[in-house]
Amino acid sequence: MHKDLIRGSLVVIVLTVLLGLAYPLAMTGIAQVAFPGRADGSLVRSGGTVTGSTLLGRAWRKPVLDAAGKPTRDADGNPVNEADPRYFQPRPSATGYSATVTYFGNHGPNQRSSRALTRQNLQAYLDLERPYDHDLTAGRVPVDAATFSASGVDPHISQANAAIQAHRVAAVRHLWPAAVTRLIDRSTDGRGLGVFGEPGVNVTKLNLALDQEAR
Repeated sequence: MHKDLIRGSLVVIVLTVLLGLAYPLAMTGIAQVAFPGRADGSLVRSGGTVTGSTLLGRAWRKPVLDAAGKPTRDADGNPVNEADPRYFQPRPSATGYSATVTYFGNHGPNQRSSRALTRQNLQAYLDLERPYDHDLTAGRVPVDAATFSASGVDPHISQANAAIQAHRVAAVRHLWPAAVTRLIDRSTDGRGLGVFGEPGVNVTKLNLALDQEAR
C-alpha cells in the first residue's frame, strides 16, 4: 500500500509537470515564434491601444445627430446610433457585438417574434443598400444579412452580402468599385481545411483595409 501511494504520487507529479507546465509552455513558445499575432489573439491596435480583434465582429455605427448637430438619445437617455454608410456592416447580432458576452438569438424558426425580427432586419438592410443599388429586392438579399450568427460576434459575411454592400461603400467613399472588390477578395477567408463551410468575408479586416485605402 505504501509503495503504491508513493508510485501514484510520483506519477501525478510527473504528469502535472509535463502536461500542466512543460507542454503548455512549449506550445506557447512555439506559437509566439511561429504565429506571434495569432497567438496573442489577432489583436487590432490603434495608436498603441488595443481596439479589437480580427477574430471578432464589431458594430460599425455612428451617432444620430439632431438639427443642432448634437447626438440624439432615446427615452431612456441612451445614445441613438445608426449604421455608418462608409463601412461594410456585419450580420445582425443578438449581442449588439458586445465585447464582453457571446450568445445567439434564442428564437425558433416557427416563432412569430423570429419572423418579425427577420423582416425587421431585412427592411433595415434594404433601406441602407437600395439607394445605391436600385434593383435590389428582398429576394436578392442573402440570408446572412437578415439573420443572427450563432455566437453573436462572428466577423464574417457571405461574399454575396459583401458584393451588394460594395455599391454603397464605393459611392460613399468615392472609390473605384474595382478597388473595393480587390479589398473584399483580400479579406475573404476560404473554406475550413479547404472543404468545410463556405468562404466568408471578414468585415473587421475589410473595414480596416478600407481605412488604410482612404488615407
